[in-house]
Amino acid sequence: MADGDNPSQYVKLNKNQAEVEINPGELNQPIEVPQLNVRKCNECGQPLPESFEPPAVEPWTTGIFGCTEDTESCWTGLFCPCVLFGRNYESLRDDYASATTPCVLHAIFIEGGLAVAAITAALHGVIDPGTSFLVCEGALFGWWMCGIYTGAVRQMLQKKYHLKNSPCDPCLVHCCLHPCALCQEHREMKGRLSDNFVMPMTLVNAPPVQQMNSTQDSSSDNTHQHHTSLEMSPL
Repeated sequence: MADGDNPSQYVKLNKNQAEVEINPGELNQPIEVPQLNVRKCNECGQPLPESFEPPAVEPWTTGIFGCTEDTESCWTGLFCPCVLFGRNYESLRDDYASATTPCVLHAIFIEGGLAVAAITAALHGVIDPGTSFLVCEGALFGWWMCGIYTGAVRQMLQKKYHLKNSPCDPCLVHCCLHPCALCQEHREMKGRLSDNFVMPMTLVNAPPVQQMNSTQDSSSDNTHQHHTSLEMSPL
């Protein structure tokens, strides 16, 4: 039914009403269905129930400088950050993605860029200053692009576990504190993965074995013989 302020654009007909002239296009107006005006998930687009409440933004379980809380990931992130990044990527993805590709890309662009920058700085005065400037500029640009890539992986982790930006944007975190960010992400997934959760076990005792003794066997045989020895006699 239409309200008084918003007159309906449709023609109402009944059996007692005379013919009404209908203009072309009046029957092709959109219909507003309240059942379709529901909230939808921003990620997958599926409709959400009315009682759905978005999960709250949770803090990280460990701080950005808590590298010493996990010694193994601390040493790996310090000396082999490409290996730790590959492990994090493999644990984060649900499609069993391999850790080889992100590990190799990390080693080429980040460790390789740092090596080129160190060699350029060590050969200062030997290499042409213009060439050194171009190399340093390219290394900084590559570091920024790698920060965007690794920051995108950190953002995937935040969306999966509803974590807030801590201490700042994921891209800036990896550009400024890359090894610490890798260690923090590894500790977060290590503490949240279901493989590390011990399920409580329920012990069920088997029923006792039932045995039949000879007394029961003889009584059952006598009963059987008693029933089989009955005869019918005429009255």
